[in-house]
Amino acid sequence: MLANILITLVAIIHLYILVLEMFLWDTKTGRKAFNLTPEFARETRVLAANQGLYNGFLAAGLQWGLWLGERGVQVCIFFLACVLVAGVFGAVTASRKILYVQALPALVALVALLVR
Repeated sequence: MLANILITLVAIIHLYILVLEMFLWDTKTGRKAFNLTPEFARETRVLAANQGLYNGFLAAGLQWGLWLGERGVQVCIFFLACVLVAGVFGAVTASRKILYVQALPALVALVALLVR
């Protein structure tokens, strides 16, 4: 039960990131979330939308794994590992904040899933 709640939380985080990157990137909300200048946000809007789509796929994969029930454990492990790797890479290359927003929740959910 705890693992499922945590996996759902990770999926919700990634749906929120999808919304920020695909639809709110060059708005005040999106610029504040990612500490962007209006010019940079405007110039990188298409790239951000692409990133947002990938975050949506991560969320969909996690929800798919949950929907499969016991048969979806391996699916959830795979997608949580993807989120974890993406979060660590993002923390190293873009912003340390990503480690706490993306990687840490994925790690906690993964551990909960593996020890259940």
